[in-house]
Amino acid sequence: MDGTGTRAGRRGPAGRQEEIAEHVLTHGSATAAELAERFQVSLMTIHRDLDELEHQGIVRKYHGGVTAQPSGVFESNVAFRMKAMQFEKDAIAAKAAEMIEPGMAVMLDDSTTTLALARRLSGITPLTVVTNFMESLNLLSQVRDVRLMALGGDYDPLHNSFLGVSCIEAIDSLQVDLCFVSTSAVSGGFAYHQEQHIVSVKRAMLARAARNVLLLDHTKLSRTALHRVAPLSAFHRVIVDAGASAEALREFDEHKIAYEVAV
Repeated sequence: MDGTGTRAGRRGPAGRQEEIAEHVLTHGSATAAELAERFQVSLMTIHRDLDELEHQGIVRKYHGGVTAQPSGVFESNVAFRMKAMQFEKDAIAAKAAEMIEPGMAVMLDDSTTTLALARRLSGITPLTVVTNFMESLNLLSQVRDVRLMALGGDYDPLHNSFLGVSCIEAIDSLQVDLCFVSTSAVSGGFAYHQEQHIVSVKRAMLARAARNVLLLDHTKLSRTALHRVAPLSAFHRVIVDAGASAEALREFDEHKIAYEVAV
């Protein structure tokens, strides 16, 4: 034992659940038996903790364990996504930032890849930035010469963003120069995402921009998810990182998709 369970026990269920969440978000998944041993509590207690964390949208339970990783029908929690592929996302963001000029109106979706882009905008001001992502709103609210427009709607804690009909209506009233989005999967000339309410917002964003740019780390390539977002032809450019396989890039060529590799 590493003492984690004793420490968590003193903090009570809420503290233990916080440590369980951190463990699963760091490692991607864990078994209930592993967690029970690590935190020195019963399997029944661990399952109650995991039920609560699943209710909060932090993890997903499966038979015998729990995961924070995405699947074809579930997107991972934003905390897990913010830890994943950070170097690759930053390289993609650096390439994407080259497309932005001072004075533009730019829309960012609620992806952690566009958050990496938001971190680079302070050097390209003045800008108008429109987003529904709380992380980007908090970041850009501190940046001078950024006119920040928050897209309202129903707050979704799993994505830390605003979604729903009100968000779509707000998007529909705007027109921007560039829209940057990411998505969970790309295959066969289409972009996919697991969740319908996310798809609806992304589609609305794509419809209100002069040019659309898709930002993808290589783990999204040659994969599918439940819902089609849009054909890749709807994007002016696709930006991927250097980890993209030759096969995935050939698929872009076959579908005549304009793409750049960020290195």
